[in-house]
Amino acid sequence: MTYKKEYVEAFLEKQGQLFDEPVAQTLEEADEFLDECMAYVASNYKEVKEYFEENGADTSEMDENELLSQAEVFAMPDGKYLIVEG
Repeated sequence: MTYKKEYVEAFLEKQGQLFDEPVAQTLEEADEFLDECMAYVASNYKEVKEYFEENGADTSEMDENELLSQAEVFAMPDGKYLIVEG
């Protein structure tokens, strides 16, 4: 497993926030999907903001709640964030 099991479980459970149809049915499928799309684990809000800015997003008008509530951002049980490009 490339990602922590708890991250894969959280993504599998919450994938509907980003995708209309499930992209994975099992932990293995979810882990493979996250690996294929190079999902990024950010330790905190600052890293989430840096990730979006490095990928060309204009975050200047977004506050912390707006940025963290983007469909691509999944809050993890340990307080980190998994960013998945749809």
